Amino acid sequence: MSIFRKLFSSGPTNSNEEKEINKISYEQNVPFDEKFIFNFKRNGGKFLYCESMEEVKEQFENILEENDWFESEAICFEPTLFPLLQENNIIFEKPQNPKFLLARCENLVSDEGSISFSSNQIKQKKPNELPVNMVIIANTSQIIPGKSDILSAIKNKYQREYPSNITTLKYFEKAQEEDFTQYGSAAKNLYLILLEDL
Repeated sequence: MSIFRKLFSSGPTNSNEEKEINKISYEQNVPFDEKFIFNFKRNGGKFLYCESMEEVKEQFENILEENDWFESEAICFEPTLFPLLQENNIIFEKPQNPKFLLARCENLVSDEGSISFSSNQIKQKKPNELPVNMVIIANTSQIIPGKSDILSAIKNKYQREYPSNITTLKYFEKAQEEDFTQYGSAAKNLYLILLEDL
């Protein structure tokens, strides 16, 4: 996982560093964690790497500050994340005008840079029913090689009582040109806070 430290431990990259990252040739023998980062950023996602829960809290507060979301409203269905919202005076019980979704995810899909969710994170909501802005907290152990691995990862995780509404989000910025591959997809302004756990 040293790729995370090399690329992201010193904060935001400048344009020269981004150009250097984009020059890397991603072939099949490249580790799928590196491939995920490349594909996720190419899809327009905003990536924040953390080595501790303290860093996660700090990055979350930075996101709130950047977007002026302090003391606003959010959607969150996961009780383990409620303290993050409470500490920052974010209303999450019956929000009227939520600015963002705070959630975990099922998996991070390497080969396409997408994020999979289930009813455990988003209940029965469809992607277009969720706020445009999303803050997702995930662990490095959740990165899987491909979309075909999503169901087996979910079966291994839950063993019984599988969640429903399994869906993936892949596009994190509006396409500049008409792109038929994005047809029917709602682009999201997505921040991924990735916590090292391996």
